[in-house]
Amino acid sequence: MSKSLKRVRTALMDLGIDTEIREMSDGTRTAADAACAVGCALDQIAKSIIFRGEDSGHVVLFLTAGGNQVDAEKASALAGEPLGKADAKLIRAETGFAIGGVSPVGLIQSVRAYYDPRLLAFDTVWAAAGTPRHVFPAPPSALIRAASAEEGDFVTGPA
Repeated sequence: MSKSLKRVRTALMDLGIDTEIREMSDGTRTAADAACAVGCALDQIAKSIIFRGEDSGHVVLFLTAGGNQVDAEKASALAGEPLGKADAKLIRAETGFAIGGVSPVGLIQSVRAYYDPRLLAFDTVWAAAGTPRHVFPAPPSALIRAASAEEGDFVTGPA
């Protein structure tokens, strides 16, 4: 078991989130892939989208419903600084995860985080569990609490 997967499993237990991590044979690199693999609606996939704060130099996490896209201008206004592309090295250094497997729980340090209120329309959402092949179900409120995420208007997509 990878260090990232172990860290997510431990974080879930420490947070009291009773869930089972699932390994997907075909991987879950995209929200559509993940929804198909677990058999849920696209918007039940809680995507962890990472940007780099251009002023701070640190990552900012946007937890959004699978069918929505992050609007860069709205996200920058919410974060209070211009946002740019976070490279793989920065993402791994600040979250402990590789691109495609960033989980909203078990990060190696605290990061600024915002969430898409669309996630609250579901009893259960699915999130990455630290690798591109592992996901877990959880109540969206538990993920939001775990990530210390603030609600924000930062998406484009279906209403």
